[in-house]
Amino acid sequence: MKMKMLLFLLLLEIVGPHCTSARTHSVKYFETGSSGVPNFPEYVVVGLVDEVEMMHYDSNTKRAEPKQDWMNNITAEDPQYWEKSTQGFLGNQQVFKVGIEILKQRFNQTGAVHIYQKMYGCDWDDETGEVKGYQHYGFDGEDFIILDLETESYIAPRPQAVLTKQKWEKNKGYMAQKKNYFTHRCPEYLKKYVNLGRSSLMRTEIPSVSLLQKFPSSPVSCHATGFYPDRALMFWTRDGEELHDNVDHGEILPNHDGSFQMSVDLDVSSFSAEHWDKYRCVFQLSGVKDHVIVLGSAVIRTNRENPLLLFIIIGAVVAALALLIIAGIVFLVYRKRNANKNPPSPASSSELTERLNQPSE
Repeated sequence: MKMKMLLFLLLLEIVGPHCTSARTHSVKYFETGSSGVPNFPEYVVVGLVDEVEMMHYDSNTKRAEPKQDWMNNITAEDPQYWEKSTQGFLGNQQVFKVGIEILKQRFNQTGAVHIYQKMYGCDWDDETGEVKGYQHYGFDGEDFIILDLETESYIAPRPQAVLTKQKWEKNKGYMAQKKNYFTHRCPEYLKKYVNLGRSSLMRTEIPSVSLLQKFPSSPVSCHATGFYPDRALMFWTRDGEELHDNVDHGEILPNHDGSFQMSVDLDVSSFSAEHWDKYRCVFQLSGVKDHVIVLGSAVIRTNRENPLLLFIIIGAVVAALALLIIAGIVFLVYRKRNANKNPPSPASSSELTERLNQPSE
C-alpha cells in the first residue's frame, strides 16, 4: 500500500489527465514525502489543472518546472513565478522530511518505507461562481487529517491526529488564513491557469467507435477511444429505448496521449441474430452529434478476422484499467470525502512553506 502512493505520482506522467468539466474547473497539488525508498526522490510535487499536469518539482532537480507549454506564459504577469514556487517547495521539502520522522514516532514505527502526503486545491464553477476548497493529509496510504472548511474544523480519522487537530483548531489566525486562501487566492490562480490553457483544456476531440467481439459466444463490446473531454456517455438501445438488462458499462479510462476511452458490453447470447438490427450503440459527447452504430455481424471486429488488432485494443483497455485501479487504491481514502478537497497556489511562498507537522503537533 505504501509503494502504491508513489506509483500514483508515476501514473500522472504515464496516463495524463483524468477528468474535466465544461463548467467546473479545478487546481490540485499533490505533495509526497517518502523515506526508505531507494532511487526515488524523497519529495515530489505535482500540480494539476482540470486534472492535466501543469507543473512538477522534486528533490532531485530542486526546480519547479512547467509541464505544459502554456504555463510558460504565466511569467508575463508574474516574472518571478517559477523562482518563488521553487523557493516555496524547497522549504516544504524540509517540512515533509521532519514531518515523516514525527509521524513515525506517533505511530511507533521506525525503518521500512513510509509515505507522507498532502493533497490540496479548489474547484470553481465558471457559471455559478461557486468555489470549494479542500486539504487532506495522509500517512502510509491512509487519511491522517482533513480540513472541513464549512465548519472551520479538522477531521481526525486516526487517534494519532487528534493532537494536531486540537492545536490547529485552537489557532484561529491559522484557520482564517486557510479560509482566505481556499476561498480567494486559490480560485484567483485557478482562473489564471484556465485562461492560459483554454485552447487545450477546452478542446473537443472526436473518437473512433468500434464493435468488438472475441468469440461468437462473447458479449459485443462497443468501444470508443480518442475522445476529449471525458463528458461522454455510451449506451445500447433497442428500438430507440435505452437498455439496462444484459448491459455492462465500463469506466472512462485515460489514454497515454491525454484523450479517453470507454466501452459498454451487450450480452447477445439470448438474442436472435435476425433481430440484431434493432440494437444500436450510441456514443454521446458534449457539444458533438451522437455517434450511432447499428449492431450487425458485418461491422463487428473479431479475433477470427484480425486477432492482432483486437488483442491490441483489448490489451490497451486492460492496461489502462490496471493503471486506473492502482491510482484509485492509492487515493481511495481521499475520494471518500470528495466534498472536502483543497489546493493552494505555488506562487505563494507563505502557503507553501507552512509547517504541516511541527514537532509540537
